[in-house]
Amino acid sequence: MSLASGGTSSAGPLGLLIVLLLGVATVLLIRNMNARLKRLPPSFEPPEQPDAPADGESPDAP
Repeated sequence: MSLASGGTSSAGPLGLLIVLLLGVATVLLIRNMNARLKRLPPSFEPPEQPDAPADGESPDAP
């Protein structure tokens, strides 16, 4: 059976609907990622370490 056999099919409108839905989803995902990228800090620096305990002290001793 060939594709050009002239049989009735609804692939045209259904394919258009799927392509349009994928396009809308792509636009929404791009907008969401742009908003998230704008909220990121300019640089990622490691967190500052607290001062090291003095000799003989444990960090959680009162």
